[in-house]
Amino acid sequence: MAHRGGCHCGAIAFDVDASIEGVIECNCSLCSKRGYLLWFVPRSQVTFRAGEHASTVYRFNKHHIAHHFCPTCGCAPYAAADAPDGTPTIAVNVRCLDGVDVHALDIKPVDGRSC
Repeated sequence: MAHRGGCHCGAIAFDVDASIEGVIECNCSLCSKRGYLLWFVPRSQVTFRAGEHASTVYRFNKHHIAHHFCPTCGCAPYAAADAPDGTPTIAVNVRCLDGVDVHALDIKPVDGRSC
């Protein structure tokens, strides 16, 4: 299943070719403040239509994850890092996907604050 997403102003736009499953709600300092609901997919399943290199990146804590956000509208539609097995991975903020009812998703809480 394909999903379209991106930031509010459209400067960052992408498609994800996968079914939404395994959504997490992390309670770390960044995720809780930004209201992230994250869905991890291999980078190979994400196609950028606009702005792949136009985003601003924020890194914190161990600096492993690159949290991408739009410098114009401020939306943070995704983060990027390598999975533990080395696979390039995108953490899609499902709140930034078009037409997705987040209340219908099975969301797993994750205690990132303790990591």
